[in-house]
Amino acid sequence: MIKVLFTSAVLGMGIGTASLAGAYEVTHLGGDITEEQVIEAQKAWGEALVNISNTYENDGIEAASELAQLVIDSAYGYEMGPVLFKPTLAAAPQTFRTTPEGALAYFVGHSDEFPNDSGFALNGWQEVTIDNAAIFISGDTAMTVGNVSILDSDGNTTTVDKSWGYQLDDEGELRIVLHHSSLPFTE
Repeated sequence: MIKVLFTSAVLGMGIGTASLAGAYEVTHLGGDITEEQVIEAQKAWGEALVNISNTYENDGIEAASELAQLVIDSAYGYEMGPVLFKPTLAAAPQTFRTTPEGALAYFVGHSDEFPNDSGFALNGWQEVTIDNAAIFISGDTAMTVGNVSILDSDGNTTTVDKSWGYQLDDEGELRIVLHHSSLPFTE
């Protein structure tokens, strides 16, 4: 049986954290994942991005790199296999980041293997707002699509199109196994 819900979530978390806004459709085909788990995983990702940025500003690259590695280890499913990660600003020949080393380089730069990465998470990010268009849950997987808006310390907002795929791990935690991000198409 297909269960389709329309949800409106506005969770203001304040400067320095993540929030969710907007109305979105949820399709739940059954399984152990809840909509709330998906929302919490998204909020945790946004809060982690802000925390890495703040750690870099306050404590430098080594501390930011250590935190980013912890985030990657706890949020992403690299221990399950390659993660389908296409960062917003990654370019050929290193467009896709299927390894944790590639993800770390994208988030904090400073990698000889990925010399074009300047560290996306080091840009003074202050707030993340996630606006889902839809959430699809089936069995032990969940997928989302929508926009993520990120506010920097100068008051500028960058909005990207974002798709996430989640898989329950053996401990029942959601892990990101698909992360696709791109700048919106404009004419």
